[in-house]
Amino acid sequence: MGELTLTSQAFDDGDRIPDEYGYTKTNVNPPLEIDGVPADAESLALIVDDPDARKPTGKVWDHWVVWNIPAETTTIPEDWNAAAATVGTNDFGERDYGGPNPPDREHTYRFRLFALDTTIRLGPKADANTLESAIDGHVLKRAEFEGTYPA
Repeated sequence: MGELTLTSQAFDDGDRIPDEYGYTKTNVNPPLEIDGVPADAESLALIVDDPDARKPTGKVWDHWVVWNIPAETTTIPEDWNAAAATVGTNDFGERDYGGPNPPDREHTYRFRLFALDTTIRLGPKADANTLESAIDGHVLKRAEFEGTYPA
């Protein structure tokens, strides 16, 4: 079995996320490419968060929480309409992508993808912590990449 990968045509791992994906700009998700999903995966889950937010906010800030993405998905286009999946609640209190918006300095944002052996039964008010608890024991493979965004 190959490695699960998550990449973006908009920026490379560790590079700066283009301005237009920021919360106060166009606030649309960057395009994402998925490869190496295991054949026995039933669904995918995606969490985009900001671990650098711990100091100013006291927690990891969740920007996008999506699950039950069809396992055959290979592309998440820019400004994705996630009708085929379930979008949870981010820390902006929205059920959508919430772009980078660091309050104090440049932050690093994580894009974490999980290939799951099941579909997840959660309502749309679920947040990233609830999702992470629900997928515990169901992760076949995971992938992560990062980008930075200035204050």
